[in-house]
Amino acid sequence: MPRFKATKRDEGDRPSSSAYSRTDSAERYSGARKKRGRKRGLKVFLITLVVIAAIGCTAAFAVMMRFSNSFGMAADSALHGTLTEAASGDPFYMVLIGVDKDQARVEGSEYGANESAYRTDTILLARVDPTEKQVTLVSIHRDTLIDFGSYGKQKINAAYSIGAERQEAGEQGVSGASYTVETISKFAGVPIAHYAEIDFDQFISVVDAIGGIEVNVPVDVYDPEYTGADIKAGEQTLNGNDALQLCRARHAYDKYGDGDVYRAANQRMVIGAILKKVLASDPMTIASTVTTMADSVQTDLSIGDIVSLATQFQGFDMSTNMFSGMEPTNSKYVNDTWYEICDTANWRKMMTRVNQGLSPYESEDEDITRGVAGAGTATKGADGTTSAADSSSDSSAETSAETDYSGTVEVLNGAGVEGLAGRIAATLDNQGFDTTAATADSYDYSKTRIIYVGDANKAKAQAVADTLGLSNLAADDGTYAGTADVVVILGSDMANN
Repeated sequence: MPRFKATKRDEGDRPSSSAYSRTDSAERYSGARKKRGRKRGLKVFLITLVVIAAIGCTAAFAVMMRFSNSFGMAADSALHGTLTEAASGDPFYMVLIGVDKDQARVEGSEYGANESAYRTDTILLARVDPTEKQVTLVSIHRDTLIDFGSYGKQKINAAYSIGAERQEAGEQGVSGASYTVETISKFAGVPIAHYAEIDFDQFISVVDAIGGIEVNVPVDVYDPEYTGADIKAGEQTLNGNDALQLCRARHAYDKYGDGDVYRAANQRMVIGAILKKVLASDPMTIASTVTTMADSVQTDLSIGDIVSLATQFQGFDMSTNMFSGMEPTNSKYVNDTWYEICDTANWRKMMTRVNQGLSPYESEDEDITRGVAGAGTATKGADGTTSAADSSSDSSAETSAETDYSGTVEVLNGAGVEGLAGRIAATLDNQGFDTTAATADSYDYSKTRIIYVGDANKAKAQAVADTLGLSNLAADDGTYAGTADVVVILGSDMANN
């Protein structure tokens, strides 16, 4: 099984330079690999022979040279010193991140070329089990609030920027990649064996290289203002640009709630569709895909690792052996910024299941994106039985159809707690509503009331109730006609919010 590599550090402080020196990291990395050096060398040699036999000497050489020059992260000794060793055939964890860095930002004055200017836009933790031919993808919310010690409490996607900043300041043994791995490893409580950075702008070429991907889109994805996405519900063959839009279109889901959650589900679906297509391809297509990926992916994996994994995953059934989930969080407004607060108990429960080789969710009903975004997820119980993923509309989609996270909401303070209406209005505003805050006709309300003005706005009132964790809806009797779609009168039962 994979093992952690311990380093000496004070809790909450920066790692010491000696603990992460490039020399020590290189020695640790070299030492960890000595035991399997000869076997691994023979293995890669044999794999190379297979590749050459399959696609021809010239093509194989071109692929390996391309990969060696563009794919590898051999120069990042800090990353290699942070990654842990996984025995051949054992399950291992891999971090996949998308960095919000593109050519326009690099050449612009606001960001520039320095790595410390960029944060991770997408964070995926993958558990790969070659023996069971099983892949589990868990999205980590980029806005999750964590403690970075001397760097304070920030969103988890700041890890890459902090690591790069430390490296640029001359600190040894740290980089954006290494500190991201260290942060996610600690947060998830698992060792990380491999790492990959994905440039989604370039990644569209991979989708085009394999002739597009087939996905089942649960609902229409329409986002003309931000991404230009206009993808219809149902079975679709997406080209590279369509796939990129689907991976980015969080505002298409504003009426359902947190768009980042639904976008993350689509990202997992797209990655799964690419895997399915590539693994079913002929050797020449696989070789071409690997070559194309060199422009969009940076990873510590060697071509031998990739070919070996592809060989082991022949016959991979995505509908039953690919599991998917999202870190459970709750939104909170702190110091004028929205954060996601990890639901620690349920996060530990989820990761315990993942570690055991089970699906993140016990039931698909736990997946709030089901029937709205993504491909659904297969589930696997403790007895080893699995059920196939189902992305079709079901009760979850019906529930979503009865909620509408849009329209105007007036929040009235009926509890007399200073600032209460403003805080609740900000919470609702973050979910997509257009809110205002004011004072109620009295401070004598003991129970919060949610009033929909006209039957057409009942779905909006239900969405407000879901956001606030309430259930008491009432139709307007004419008192609030013409004020807003929904009126919330806050009672003393909400005083602690």
